[in-house]
Amino acid sequence: MMTVEHIYKLAIKLGVQNDIRGRAAVERTLAKARKHHEELPAKKKKHFDADRLFNPYMDTRFFGDRNKRVRRVIVGIDMDSSEVMLTHELNRMFPKKPIDLIMSHHPLGKALTQGLSDVMRLQVELLHLFGIPLNIAESLTKKRLDEVSKNTQAGNYFGTIDAAALLGYPVMCVHTPADNMVARFIFDLIKKKGKRLTTVGDIMDMFMEIPEYQIAMERGNGPYILIGDPENYTGKIAVTEITGGTEGSKDMYEKLAHFGIGTVIGMHLSPKNEEEARKHHINVFIAGHMSSDSLGMNLFLDELEKRGIDIVPTSGFTRVSRFRKPKTKSSKRRS
Repeated sequence: MMTVEHIYKLAIKLGVQNDIRGRAAVERTLAKARKHHEELPAKKKKHFDADRLFNPYMDTRFFGDRNKRVRRVIVGIDMDSSEVMLTHELNRMFPKKPIDLIMSHHPLGKALTQGLSDVMRLQVELLHLFGIPLNIAESLTKKRLDEVSKNTQAGNYFGTIDAAALLGYPVMCVHTPADNMVARFIFDLIKKKGKRLTTVGDIMDMFMEIPEYQIAMERGNGPYILIGDPENYTGKIAVTEITGGTEGSKDMYEKLAHFGIGTVIGMHLSPKNEEEARKHHINVFIAGHMSSDSLGMNLFLDELEKRGIDIVPTSGFTRVSRFRKPKTKSSKRRS
């Protein structure tokens, strides 16, 4: 039977395996953390987060008993104190099928305050993958990274974790590994489709073959073309807005256009980034946030299901199992 720690380490392993930058880039990140640790004075080493030595995605963490055995997990895109109370009530109602772990996709606690800006460094090598020189990609990302780091310092990000601790539940968040899995899924699908993806409309057709996006369309928040028309040629396609913590720099669109990118695929886009993309004549296809996050989590959770763990979906997460006979469990099914 898997423990909380086993699930945590599996998430990291799958994140590395599906990182579209390649394993060498991940190893450079870990090597840098190890070198930093070795060079720290003894009095500062006690404050060093040891997980950095093996976890390149610090927006993915667990809180609570690492040795807790897990048979059933409740999973949502965002989990707060209300989902903690929901878990407690479900366990009261169905004591023979207890939920052992609360799992959020979006980061909580120090996974948000420290981890989110950390994993944004992934965007440097991601932009480089699509043609932008490393020095330019690094400069573009640093400004946005500083902005995100400052914006995650003032909030109360431990409320969910504290509530769960009072009721005896461990909590986990699986962010970049799941985002890596959906990015890899889309990246491989684009490669498989090849020359058949001629227009932006072809991208829409491709996404509408995927169950999570079909469900999102039925719910009224499906994929859509934000910039461009279905008949527009795609040009070179970049999957730049799927993984990497959060939205990238608005200044990257000029460089993407300069280095031959015709279409960007992302989960969402802010008005300021949209304005820059329009200015530089880049098509933008929005796959959708909840649907893309659900796809990434589903790919991860299939690996838990293979290991005998039951999944309870809630809080915006739509469960689609590719391990068992294809089926859909909406978040309305709570037990």
